[in-house]
Amino acid sequence: MQNADELKKLVGEEAANLVKDGMKVGLGSGSTVYWMVKRLGERVQEGLDITAIPTSNTTAKWADEFGVPLTDFSKVQQLDIAIDGADEVDENLQLIKGGGGALLREKVVAAAAKEFIVIVDESKLVTHLGAFPLAVEVTPFGWERTSTTIEKLGGRPALRHKDEEVFITDNDNYILDCSFDEILEPEALQRDLKMLVGVVETGLFAGMADKVIVGRADGVFSITK
Repeated sequence: MQNADELKKLVGEEAANLVKDGMKVGLGSGSTVYWMVKRLGERVQEGLDITAIPTSNTTAKWADEFGVPLTDFSKVQQLDIAIDGADEVDENLQLIKGGGGALLREKVVAAAAKEFIVIVDESKLVTHLGAFPLAVEVTPFGWERTSTTIEKLGGRPALRHKDEEVFITDNDNYILDCSFDEILEPEALQRDLKMLVGVVETGLFAGMADKVIVGRADGVFSITK
């Protein structure tokens, strides 16, 4: 039986092999994406001609390390494909993302792509979203008040910390990790949260994924809309 890291490598490499010559590619964030970027770098060395936009500073460092050429939205308006991980995927391909704190850039990149592919191991598949806390990126100014307004929607927010310091996103914002139990209507919750003053973006990716590639002990399979 393969362990979690082996499954992530398997799925990441499978996704990287979907990228075609001449594509503009969105590079997601997270441990599964690491293997995808590494494989893309190998393919670039073999002659693949692509440019990519990363969703986090960490991913940008991986791309630089493995030789994947980068660009930005001042030069590219639309991407052919974006490939990213997820913290939860439900049976309707709705996602919770943001465990790594890159949700805002991840959503910008996913929205700019003609095709958005999600790569996960089977542990991320759920019947309903919500067991994994929902990341909500908020402005540092007034975050306490924003937290209170999220509570009125049924969430239980906790300010994210890392190494005993408040976690700061690549966009210089804070993250509130919000427990909602079961999220039965992700699109409605997304709308309600985005209407709150102080909320920048949420980790709910509703109606965005075109395909989910899943790694499990007996191999790789795909789920499509």
